[in-house]
Amino acid sequence: MINRGMFISLEGVEGCGKSTQAKLLGEYARNLGYSVVLTHEPGGTPIAEKIREILLEPQNTDMTDVAELLLYLASRAQHVGQLILPALTEGKIVICERFSDSTLAYQGYGRGLDMDSLEQVDKVATGGLKPDLTLVLDLKTEEGFFRKRGEHWDRLENESIDFHNKVRAGYLDIARGSPQRVKVIDAQGPAEVVHQRIRKCVDERLTLYRFINDWRFMGRILVLHSSNL
Repeated sequence: MINRGMFISLEGVEGCGKSTQAKLLGEYARNLGYSVVLTHEPGGTPIAEKIREILLEPQNTDMTDVAELLLYLASRAQHVGQLILPALTEGKIVICERFSDSTLAYQGYGRGLDMDSLEQVDKVATGGLKPDLTLVLDLKTEEGFFRKRGEHWDRLENESIDFHNKVRAGYLDIARGSPQRVKVIDAQGPAEVVHQRIRKCVDERLTLYRFINDWRFMGRILVLHSSNL
């Protein structure tokens, strides 16, 4: 798999500020001169968005845990194949609200489905693609729901506090298990303050991203030069 771009995912409990921080990060990267694609899950493409409607419809309370899982994975497979992989192949930075870690946190830690099985079927959906950097915006569950007061809540948001506490614990456990890829960001405070915390983390990866792309560019120049000798 060719992955010349940079793939960043944002994760966290409901109300932690993923959408706001994704937009701020996208603006920051664009101002630095990068080509950026902002997207989200479930959804991101027309087909995946139709699946999103089914998944998040509050009235679909009879949905089984396995059906929920497979719908998420179907959406992700379409998303990866139609949008994410093409963008990465073009060298773009893809910033995605939620990705595979959401499946582990919600369907694994939250629903209690087998983690090994989740990882296996998710690998089928993604073709093995993983984010280069995952930012978990950590916030107490109660604070997240307080932020969303007055909004229309979807099917997942309507789950119990106990369920969402399990999801939060799951994210923190995932971060402990993958410290190089997954970074926990304190999501408490004003959006701009949280953005600054994210920038400190992302800047290191952008430096590496520039180095790798410069190295690849020089490699192509050397190949062309050698072929003309």
